[in-house]
Amino acid sequence: MLLRLRAALLIIGIASCSGATFAHGPTPQKVDEKITIAAQPDEVWKVVKDFASIASWHPAVSKIKVEGSGNETTRTVTLKSGGELVDSLDAVDDKAMELNYRLQNEDFAALPVSSYSMAITVQPADGGSQVEWISRLYRFDTGNEPPEDKNDDAAVKATTEFIKAGLNGLKTKLESKK
Repeated sequence: MLLRLRAALLIIGIASCSGATFAHGPTPQKVDEKITIAAQPDEVWKVVKDFASIASWHPAVSKIKVEGSGNETTRTVTLKSGGELVDSLDAVDDKAMELNYRLQNEDFAALPVSSYSMAITVQPADGGSQVEWISRLYRFDTGNEPPEDKNDDAAVKATTEFIKAGLNGLKTKLESKK
């Protein structure tokens, strides 16, 4: 009897552990895109660091509303495709030429992500500038089995497209000035 009880407890223990092993929530994802722009880093940085200027260079953005100031700044970015991203400014580092911000709301119509943090940096490169835009993000559906349009792949794909469009728009804006 004692042997059967031990065997039953062992089976229950193994079953409960194996279920925990297979169940998992979302994992952090990363998007890292770069572009070279034929403009001096200080010119590029002037545009990038202006948290309110994204509508002037990102082709997916239809309008922007900025509130607050300093580290209390938020912007509502309305996309042409629908949806809004509300971002809060974390830091602007003029010396490192780096802008950091994070998402404050979930809006599936805008991006299939539940959260993100973004960093845009500008560095000298080959007589011009290299702009790097990095995002760390989580998918929209944070459950264990998200639908295809709300999973990791969908979040990474949409964020990559958003960042690439922004980098290309920034390049077009700055290189057309010449």
